Amino acid sequence: MRKYLTLIVAVCALVALSVAGIASAANKPVKVTAGNLEMTFNGGFTPKVLPKKTFAPIGLTVEGDINTVDGKQPPALKEFVVETDKNGAINVKGFPTCKGSALQSRDTKAAEGACGDAIIGEGTTDIVVEFPEQAPIPVKSKLLLFNGGFSGGTTTLYVHAYITVPTPAAVVTTVKVKSVKNGRYGTKSVATVPKIAGGYGSVTHFDLDIPKSPKYKGKKYDILTAKCPDGKLQAHGTAVFKDGTKVSAEVIRPCTGKG
Repeated sequence: MRKYLTLIVAVCALVALSVAGIASAANKPVKVTAGNLEMTFNGGFTPKVLPKKTFAPIGLTVEGDINTVDGKQPPALKEFVVETDKNGAINVKGFPTCKGSALQSRDTKAAEGACGDAIIGEGTTDIVVEFPEQAPIPVKSKLLLFNGGFSGGTTTLYVHAYITVPTPAAVVTTVKVKSVKNGRYGTKSVATVPKIAGGYGSVTHFDLDIPKSPKYKGKKYDILTAKCPDGKLQAHGTAVFKDGTKVSAEVIRPCTGKG
C-alpha cells in the first residue's frame, strides 16, 4: 500500500476530521499527487495550546480539493477508515440527535427543518456528475454534519448534501466511531459513502466548520476535545476509491502542552 502525506482525500474525510481533525489540520495548504489523483488540503484547529493532562474543547475548520493530473473526473470515493490519537476525543452525549432516515430524500432546507438542532458543523461541497459520452455537470451543495447519537459504544455521525442533477437526491454519508486500543490510536472511524448519481458523481471540493462548544438551549457542549501531553497528535487513514485506488497516510501535527 503506497503512502502519501495527506489524510484528507474526500468529503467523508470531513466526518473523520470531526474526530481526527486535531491531528490533521495544517497551517498551510498541502498539495499531493497520488498517481492521477491530485489533492489539496488546508485547515486548522483552535486553540493550538492545549492542556497536557486534561481534555479541553476545540473548534475545527477544513477545506480540500480533489482533481486529476489529466483533467478528467476523479474516481468516486467508497470508504474512508481513520484511526485517531488517543489524546483526542468526541463526545455527543446529551446533544440533540437525528436519524439517518430523517435525512434521506430531503433537500437541505428540509433536512435543517427536520434535524436542525442536531447540526454540529456546516460547509459546502462541489460535485461533478459525468455520464458516458456527456459533458460534465457541476453541482454545488451546502454540507451539513449531524449528530446521530451514541449507543452500544458507537458514535454515529451523518454528512448530508443535496444534488439537483441529473435528478434531485440527498447524499447521506454515515460514519461509525468506536474506541480502540491500538498503541497511539484510541478511536477508529469508518465512513461509508453512497453512490452519487448512480456512481457517476465525484466530490471535487469541500469545506466544513465545526465550532468550538456548540450550544443547545443555552448550554455549551464540548463535542470535540483534545490534550497535548507530548507535543504532538497523530492519525492514520485509508481511503478506498471506486476504481480500486487506495490512499493511506499517517499524519503527525505538533501542539503545545501547558500545565
